[in-house]
Amino acid sequence: MAKHKHGEMDITEQEKTFEGFVKWSMWVAVVSVGLIIFAGLVNG
Repeated sequence: MAKHKHGEMDITEQEKTFEGFVKWSMWVAVVSVGLIIFAGLVNG
């Protein structure tokens, strides 16, 4: 079995995936806040 050496794994794909997740989460948060504000204005 190969010895594990800390810091040698290529994590570029994981970093791209995480970046996409963060961007998607931000868009969902912005749209959700916008919908809540819109609903408040319409029902006001």
